[in-house]
Amino acid sequence: MSRYEKFVANVPIRRWCVLASVVLVLWLARSIMSSILLTFIFAFLVTRVIKLVRRHFHVPAVAVVAPLYLLVLLGMFYVVVHYVPAIVKGTTNLFNSVLRFYNSQEFAHNQIMQWALTQFNQMNLKEQIQSGVSTILAYAGSIGAMGVTLVISLILSFFFSLEIDSLKTFGQSFLDSPFGWYFADLKYFADKFINTFGVVIEAQIFIALVNTAITTITLIILKMPNLPSLAVMVFILSLIPVAGAIISVVPLTLIGYTVGGWQNVAVLIIMIIVIHILEAYVLNPKFMSSRTQLPVFFTFVVLMLSEELFGIWGLIVGIPIFTFLLDVLGVKKIAKPKD
Repeated sequence: MSRYEKFVANVPIRRWCVLASVVLVLWLARSIMSSILLTFIFAFLVTRVIKLVRRHFHVPAVAVVAPLYLLVLLGMFYVVVHYVPAIVKGTTNLFNSVLRFYNSQEFAHNQIMQWALTQFNQMNLKEQIQSGVSTILAYAGSIGAMGVTLVISLILSFFFSLEIDSLKTFGQSFLDSPFGWYFADLKYFADKFINTFGVVIEAQIFIALVNTAITTITLIILKMPNLPSLAVMVFILSLIPVAGAIISVVPLTLIGYTVGGWQNVAVLIIMIIVIHILEAYVLNPKFMSSRTQLPVFFTFVVLMLSEELFGIWGLIVGIPIFTFLLDVLGVKKIAKPKD
């Protein structure tokens, strides 16, 4: 038996080599990691919907995918038309409010404000503010780039979901090739990761429902407009573990200011802080641990470490990667979620 045949026959070593090759490819493709992850998430969710529909009706994939993506596009159009003007209006009102106060007699005769202005000039903070503005503009540019990434991911996931049946047939030809063992191991790891990812998504949906319920009750008390639309926006953002509640503070406070002024802004900020604490210290560890059967301590530590290593994406993929590794190592088998 040749060395190559011995290598192929040694399944554990072979699979670790395959896994190492996958890690290497992902590292080389790290510049487009956002597109890869978003495409995977969208395709995963849509294929889950296809499986759910096919449990009751035998329909082609296009009958599910086309209406679903049409609804997504209509939803995105609705958000752009309704929320962008409100956010622009809120930002303009905030700027004009600060400008009027700066030029008012009240500011000119306010000793505290004049003292603060003197300290501001002495500390030479203008350069720091200019640096901060540059940072904000850089973030704005990254938001634009993220919009392009989102569109590309939607297109890729659309065609993947649309051709899911033919892709399965095409994928089988790789398994039947002379290097079928390599692609069989890829399928082995892919099935495990998809399994763990599905479990975590299920947990995050529960968390998003709780966050949305708390936020909606607060919005009702504040008599905010377009309540159903705001609730949908909060639910979508809450699907991002921990960070989603923080991201939602920007549009909510800007819209809240146009409705009730600074009082609404203060209430909304307090609400977001409470939700963030509740999600970070109670919901995330508890729901994640109950779905993944991990101790609460490990779940919380993984969330902190993954956020430090991978940023915002670490909060989304940290738990799936950790449970995937536990499953591969044979430490903890994760039960397959129901279709």
